Amino acid sequence: MDRNRDRGSIKWTSLMLPEHLERLREWQQADDYIERPVLTDWELQAMQETLDVASRRRCEVYLKTWHDGEVRYHQGVIEALNLQSAVIILRDPFGTEKIQVANIIDVQLAKNVDGT
Repeated sequence: MDRNRDRGSIKWTSLMLPEHLERLREWQQADDYIERPVLTDWELQAMQETLDVASRRRCEVYLKTWHDGEVRYHQGVIEALNLQSAVIILRDPFGTEKIQVANIIDVQLAKNVDGT
């Protein structure tokens, strides 16, 4: 009985070929893929108004964006709205980032920068 030692997961790693690992990663990516939400005209209008208010009042905002099957969250203060290139420049404690307006799926106001 002492000769029969269970090596746990070690015994399975030798059976995993690179092709298996690649296929498992592809399967995981396909499983995690999120379809782009379809926004109504009402939702788009509300987001536009919220962005306008946040830009004028210099409020902190929470943005939710969709990109390549993944939902990403952003938080910061809107520095500028570039209407020609449809880009929002968002400043957070780590720097600034440019966010395409077409990728935004939700906007929420957080608070004013001055605490009011």
